[in-house]
Amino acid sequence: MDMWKDRFEVSPFTQAILADERADGKIISLVMEGEESFYVNQSPKRMIDHACKYFGSSLKGRQAGTRDVTGITHKAPIAIDPMSGMYFFPTISPQNVYCSWVAHSHVDVIEAAGHQQTRLVFKNQRSVILDVSKGTIWNQIQRTAQFRYKLNERLQYVTKPSFDHVAESVMFHPKS
Repeated sequence: MDMWKDRFEVSPFTQAILADERADGKIISLVMEGEESFYVNQSPKRMIDHACKYFGSSLKGRQAGTRDVTGITHKAPIAIDPMSGMYFFPTISPQNVYCSWVAHSHVDVIEAAGHQQTRLVFKNQRSVILDVSKGTIWNQIQRTAQFRYKLNERLQYVTKPSFDHVAESVMFHPKS
């Protein structure tokens, strides 16, 4: 597979943004989306930050939001866009250049795949092997689920219509 894309926007169809390394040592991304996989000449962290900025924040801002909602401070899951269900979690510390990001809503099965490795199967049955223990991935999935629940609870409260009073009409009389 040698498919490259110069530009790419993270979407609700993005399953994972995986860190990879070019021959010259530069960290790039292998993106899994639907039945496609392709490379993008940016690091996963940069791609995630760009996606967060597209939706009005930044990676640091989303991480701070997660901390405020859940108290999670390390390897925090983020909501790139909660309205479209784009919640991603890091596989290792986002400070590490080899950190990959996985879309929570696409994960179907996780299983041990060797020493400190996990096979992650997406809902469309595509899979990837991550160099992280099954326990670590399971913990990240659980933390993301808890974050989603708490954030959705807040968003429902904020967006819930309130009909306990009726707005009065206001007449505007311009000065003559």
